[in-house]
Amino acid sequence: MVLGNMDIGLNTANLAAIVIITLLTLLNTFGVKLGASVQNVFTSAKVLALAAVVLVGLVAKNATAIAANFGPGWHSFWAGASWHTTHAVQVGVGGPTAFVGLLTVVAVVQVGSLFSADAWNNVTFTASEIENPRRNIPLSLALGTGVVLLLYIFCNFVYLSVLPLAGSPEAATIAGRGIQFATQDRVATAVMESAFGAIGAKLMAAAILISTFGCVNGMLLAGARVYYAMGRDGLFFQSVGKLSKPSSHSEGGVPVNSLWVQWAWTSLLCLSGSYGQLLDYVIFAVLVFYILTIAGLFVLRRTQPDAPRPYRAFGYPILPALYILMAAWICVVLLRYKPQYTWPGLVLVLLGIPVYLLWKRLGHTSVPEQESF
Repeated sequence: MVLGNMDIGLNTANLAAIVIITLLTLLNTFGVKLGASVQNVFTSAKVLALAAVVLVGLVAKNATAIAANFGPGWHSFWAGASWHTTHAVQVGVGGPTAFVGLLTVVAVVQVGSLFSADAWNNVTFTASEIENPRRNIPLSLALGTGVVLLLYIFCNFVYLSVLPLAGSPEAATIAGRGIQFATQDRVATAVMESAFGAIGAKLMAAAILISTFGCVNGMLLAGARVYYAMGRDGLFFQSVGKLSKPSSHSEGGVPVNSLWVQWAWTSLLCLSGSYGQLLDYVIFAVLVFYILTIAGLFVLRRTQPDAPRPYRAFGYPILPALYILMAAWICVVLLRYKPQYTWPGLVLVLLGIPVYLLWKRLGHTSVPEQESF
């Protein structure tokens, strides 16, 4: 069923998502170490899969693609990557379609890449369960982000060494379609299929499934800690701010109620739209909160100049200010060019203000330290 611009209802993809979410939520109720172990296994598998793609590029590199993409002095690359080369001019009744600005285009296409990098900060949600957080949290952020950036940069060079950047949608071969017209925009799959045939596409599909499974588990593990922290601070139901009592099957208490509240809300979201539609909702809302969080850095520096600060804000104030400007620009562009998803997302975020004020007025108290059930 279609409601407005959203695909509402249960289908095979939504059902599979709910089953996976249920399984991983149940698994995480048995203890943080078990959930973390599963996360380590699947994260390692994802990293190894990306490393394998990089190795494929060393073995299956295509001299024709390299010549097309990296001509003398990189001239071919910059010529092939130009806007007019990769996006053909469409001619309408009134003549050629006017192109929007480059910055606007970049902002719109950032939705997918921002989601792929969004979990970089999720380790901070589990700060209370990390040993020596003052040292290990910054180290985890730096190492995790650094490894991911390097792997993605290497993978992009692999794509360019196996397939030409420009191509034709009518071409019968993978190389003929190139990166520009890769089937369903699945460039990595096209690279693996070009190198190993049909088995390569299946291997990439398996790697994507492993990556998705690990991503879901990581977000469930980290996201539940947000509900838990809200409950402890008196900003949500007190029951979600409590830990379960350790048992013979659990090495320590976990926020079980928080996990199941998250499960219920996530399952409802699975029924409320397609992956792409929810992605636009999520990224816009996330950027709004990132802007507010980093703006808080400036506020606290001014209102609490003598407060202890165990972490350094690298590049302050230039980098934080630059981030706010760039994120705000993306939000403005999404509101302009994807209003059917972003405006409802903005309304949903703004509804949090009266809910917060009402919650504070009702006088909900914080949960005592280490209280469990």
